Amino acid sequence: MISKLVRFSLDNRYLIILFTFLLGIAGWYSFKELPIDAVPDITNIQVQVNTQVEGRGPEEIERTVTYPLETALNGVPGVTQVRSITRYGLSQVTVVFKDDTDIYLARQLITERLQAIVRTLPPFVEPQLGPVSTGLGEIYHYVIEAKEKAQGEERLKQLSQLRAIQDWNIKPRLLTLQGVAEVNTIGGYERQYHIEPDPFLMAKYGLHFAEIEKAI
Repeated sequence: MISKLVRFSLDNRYLIILFTFLLGIAGWYSFKELPIDAVPDITNIQVQVNTQVEGRGPEEIERTVTYPLETALNGVPGVTQVRSITRYGLSQVTVVFKDDTDIYLARQLITERLQAIVRTLPPFVEPQLGPVSTGLGEIYHYVIEAKEKAQGEERLKQLSQLRAIQDWNIKPRLLTLQGVAEVNTIGGYERQYHIEPDPFLMAKYGLHFAEIEKAI
């Protein structure tokens, strides 16, 4: 058998060379297109519903937000499990679907159900879907540093400037890349603007806090 194979290869050497060349091209193309992941994402198909509730304790959030959401989302087609976490100012409901469910179909079903039950929730809350990613979806970490580190109070200003560069320049551009679901920022000093109305002037001009908030 081997001798016949060797004889055939010698008699048709140009055909064998061409076949080997084509096989090498096919192998290189397959190698370039092969999805290889050092840490495979073994997370099940899940959709997270996050709700920020400012100024409310965990018990009140659990009663007025988490439990109604958890109960309503448990009836979505394809759902196998619903779990939740309630903390101070935050309600997070995780809905797990069957393994053969398309993630975008799952998000569509959750969105439709939220539109139906949002009227039963307190008026000051707005549930939002989490990004299409999991805990194993972090692909890159980077650090923004100044060329010269300032000292004292100047260092605080410098950290604020670095945070502003991250939030207003780098982060929006990274979110325009295909496949990037979320960019999380850690550290620095977030720039804030505080407005402190004078209650005496408000009473003088007949203004309410809601009107100031609307104007801002």
